[in-house]
Amino acid sequence: MTGITTQDEKRLVLVSGRAHPQLAIDVADELGIEMVPTTAYDFANGEIYVRFAESVRGADAFVLQAHTGPINKWIMEQLLMVDALKRASVASITAVIPFYGYSRQDKKHRGREPISARLLADMFQTAGADRLMSVDLHAAQTQGFFNGPVDHLWAMPILTDYVRSRVEAGNITVVSPDAGRIRVAEIWAEKLGGGPLAFVHKTRDTSRPNQAVANRVVGDVEGRDCVLVDDLIDTGGTIAEAVKVCLDAGAKSVIVAATHGVLSDPATQRLQECGAREVVVTDTIPIPPEKRFDTLTVLSIAPLIARAIREVFDDGSVTSLFDGNA
Repeated sequence: MTGITTQDEKRLVLVSGRAHPQLAIDVADELGIEMVPTTAYDFANGEIYVRFAESVRGADAFVLQAHTGPINKWIMEQLLMVDALKRASVASITAVIPFYGYSRQDKKHRGREPISARLLADMFQTAGADRLMSVDLHAAQTQGFFNGPVDHLWAMPILTDYVRSRVEAGNITVVSPDAGRIRVAEIWAEKLGGGPLAFVHKTRDTSRPNQAVANRVVGDVEGRDCVLVDDLIDTGGTIAEAVKVCLDAGAKSVIVAATHGVLSDPATQRLQECGAREVVVTDTIPIPPEKRFDTLTVLSIAPLIARAIREVFDDGSVTSLFDGNA
């Protein structure tokens, strides 16, 4: 017999960038581990330095970083961490990206535009990532941009469990903010008891970012408790206008539910003034105190991410987290 056989057990390590330290702490707590001690700082010219304070050789490493503002800085920091892990001889590297930066730039709307979501996947592959993990990608086909396994997690179970406790089950209408997300709204409706669907017809000028006009709601919302669902809220223009359209059409109340609370200015003001009964998001992105308001509810995504990390580490089934089947 040639070679050497050992009985060493696998080792899972969690490392985190500086973008969202609280989420990393929460994930580590859910896993029952401590994060790898890490040194990270900026040089005077803006360059980033990272180093891990203990050996990670042979470990299965999970690198968690939220792609929040300043988004390019935090993406670069995560890439450097992936490169450092590769050069430290880890067994595998999973880039855990709760909110995938540039996800809305997943195709060319006009000539001479980049497909930035694809470029980001290529950058992580080049840096040395073996696997990506993200929550509610803007478009599911983004998984195909990375030439390797991609774990696409859904925040829907967390959101639907909460929303179900806030509305009368027999009076729910699930509303999509545009026709393109009807399929997601259908799944929401099924999870919330099979109520009717509606969608907001809107127009968007592709030459003007974050600009959309909600025209009318298609479907029955009069007297109903509407649940307006989307993957993210950026400047809040689309969602705020959709809330107003639903209320103008006779909706009894509107709850907004979204996975990613980007909340770029002036989202906070728009959401406060639009008439929504409650705005529910998860903490895939850190939401500072100055962007929070009375009707905003932030749910923890850490238990979902921790369970997915454990399934990957144990060679289990991430799919089973959502449909109960391996």
